[in-house]
Amino acid sequence: MIAYLSAPATAPFSVALGVMVLIALLEGVGLLFGLAISGMVDAMLPDFDAPEVDFDSGAPGIDLDMAPVADGDIVPRDSLETGPGMFMQMLGWLCFGRVPVLVLLVIFLTSFGLSGIALQSSVHGVFGFYLPAILAVIPALAVAFPSMRYFGLGLARIMPKEESEAVSQDQFIGKIATITQGVCKRGLPAEAKLRDRHGQSHYVRAEPDRDTDEFGAGSEVLIVRRAGSLFRVIANEHPALSRTDRKT
Repeated sequence: MIAYLSAPATAPFSVALGVMVLIALLEGVGLLFGLAISGMVDAMLPDFDAPEVDFDSGAPGIDLDMAPVADGDIVPRDSLETGPGMFMQMLGWLCFGRVPVLVLLVIFLTSFGLSGIALQSSVHGVFGFYLPAILAVIPALAVAFPSMRYFGLGLARIMPKEESEAVSQDQFIGKIATITQGVCKRGLPAEAKLRDRHGQSHYVRAEPDRDTDEFGAGSEVLIVRRAGSLFRVIANEHPALSRTDRKT
């Protein structure tokens, strides 16, 4: 079995499964120490709102041949820049923004690895040889991406939605957070942990709102505004806010 998994024909799929196991182990170890690795990764990534697109119907609730512009007029879509839009639509189709990125990565790696190994095993059993790895990767990807969407949609239905059942990140404004790692100063964001109204922990990247402020690990700060993927914070000078936040 080890020789089979390490053979050149199955190496890409074995590596994918190995990375998947490593991610799962890191997440498990992180949970033992109270760290949500997937949440930290999502907090470090740029925010985007990828629309959910039904490519079978050809439209996400609008006419794909027409598109609105800033002044409200409707113009043919082919007169607009469509490259980034199609990329974001594809990410939305793959459930990015609806399910944690590491979860989607685990689904992809598992589907890719298992389907590739199953394919090579079937080909060898029938024809007595293995496909070249570069050829076997193509059908494995054809299985992995739809699997990523299928299982991602299933998880999205049962996981708290960031913008509905759970909280929007904009609702973090006014919350008390604790600097967990690094020194938080202007131009050098640090990791901060906070709890939402459901008691769930979130990890965000925090930066002082004032140029002269500096907060070390363990400092309590008040989130006052959002700047892209960063949250601007000031010192928490009101202990009552901290006690109230812990009760929510």
